[in-house]
Amino acid sequence: MSGQTTENRELPQTKTGSAPPAVGVIYNPRSHRNRGRDLQIAERSNVHFAQPDGCEEIARALGDFARCGIDFLIINGGDGTVRDVLTCGEVIFGDDWPVLAVLPKGKTNALNVDLGAPAGYNLADAIAAFPGGNRVYRRPLVVEPVEDDGEGVAGRMLGFILGAGGFTLGVRAGQDAHRMGAFDSLAVGVTSFWGVLQALFGRDSNKWRRGVKLDIFLGAGRKELAHSGGGYDGRRALLLSSTLERFPVGLKIFGKHREGLKLTTMDRPHRRLLVLMPLLLAGYMSDWMSRMGMRQQPVDSFEFSIDAEFILDGEAFPAGRYHVTTGPELTFVVP
Repeated sequence: MSGQTTENRELPQTKTGSAPPAVGVIYNPRSHRNRGRDLQIAERSNVHFAQPDGCEEIARALGDFARCGIDFLIINGGDGTVRDVLTCGEVIFGDDWPVLAVLPKGKTNALNVDLGAPAGYNLADAIAAFPGGNRVYRRPLVVEPVEDDGEGVAGRMLGFILGAGGFTLGVRAGQDAHRMGAFDSLAVGVTSFWGVLQALFGRDSNKWRRGVKLDIFLGAGRKELAHSGGGYDGRRALLLSSTLERFPVGLKIFGKHREGLKLTTMDRPHRRLLVLMPLLLAGYMSDWMSRMGMRQQPVDSFEFSIDAEFILDGEAFPAGRYHVTTGPELTFVVP
């Protein structure tokens, strides 16, 4: 169950009894806050350390860790590194993952905001937290192409935040914010504010207002999510989906607190909705907003067909038709 801690579950036993846990570390030296820090941890006898470059090397390192029988896997990098490790590790670990820790070393670190890890959480802290730290349980999104047309459609991936339309534009704007020195919650706040301004005051030809061609089908029965109308030929301004429960700067992207897989969509960006965006992001929602095409809902699974790129944990992936559900329950350690 999502969100439980050690108060609700017994701590896992290491494979080596009372000995220190066997630890595997995936260290991304390109992550914003790494730059060679914490490398002395690699000298510990119970630590298996890897600095892989790309998914092929990540998969090889995880395979080595599995053969060593690690108890604890530490991902030292940002949200994109987490996505790549989970995607590569699914084939190796299946539903039987070691205990995990994620360090806030990237530019946004949305997963760490949800888990409640402190800003300075480092490798030594994570190893020290393994015996008695809090356990937080989350299931990642599984995003899989419905059809592989050989045109570069992404394969099966695991991650935590999926978005399209205005979210894709926001992530690209976020890269500019990073170059100006804004990171983490500040970058999220800056790009959210900029996107709302563009959609509110821009012309209908503005890319922030036109959205993307996006069809959505809910659940095993693939019930189509009806478009609220209002122009733009069935295009939608926004799709967001996640299994996380808390978001940067306290944004309530999915309305009231919900566990599990959630979906937020906006059809046409009516200016009346955009004016009230601060209330929406604070968790306010009403029936008339739903009638105007703003929806927040829990889902078991969904499919989407899109004619533009979408974003999974900060990286763009190609247009196509994809199925989204939830993956294995993962256990994360935080102090």
